Amino acid sequence: MITTSEIKKGTTVEIDDHLYQIVEVRHVKTKRSAVYQVKMRDLRAGHITERSFNAGEKLAAARVERREMQYLYGDDLALTFMNTETYDQVSVPRELIEDAIPYLKEGNNSQVVIYGEEPLGIELPASVELTITAADPGVKGDTATGATKPATMETGLVVAVPLFINAGDTIKVQTETGNYIERIALG
Repeated sequence: MITTSEIKKGTTVEIDDHLYQIVEVRHVKTKRSAVYQVKMRDLRAGHITERSFNAGEKLAAARVERREMQYLYGDDLALTFMNTETYDQVSVPRELIEDAIPYLKEGNNSQVVIYGEEPLGIELPASVELTITAADPGVKGDTATGATKPATMETGLVVAVPLFINAGDTIKVQTETGNYIERIALG
């Protein structure tokens, strides 16, 4: 059990047989007492809900484990990951990780979030390296303005990249925002 003063972003709690990950916490003082306004994501259903808790209220902390796993393949229903130490495979339902799929490349590692033996989702690294499969050619001219063009990655993700980037280049993409970071030097 944890008290409301101990909850912070990323904490996983169990309320009424539902698992929630804390997205945002605000401490609000009222005339009567202090209240914690909490935004939390239902880890099984995926929706975000808001709830208020009184100061000192106790919540059940959920024991969620993160395991480093390699992405093997995906189908219409789920994506399969393998524990690189035990070679055990886990299928994560597609709807739980829909936002992360454009950043996943077969063979790359991710943190799979597991409660007991139930996979709840994945946590991506801060950035991933992806190869561009399609990009319009850059137009010569003034590039001091930071002009960009759309480029399609090998996973289908479309990223705004600088004009000097071409198809076949490998770039680093920030997974939280989907923004271009840098081109990866060849060889």
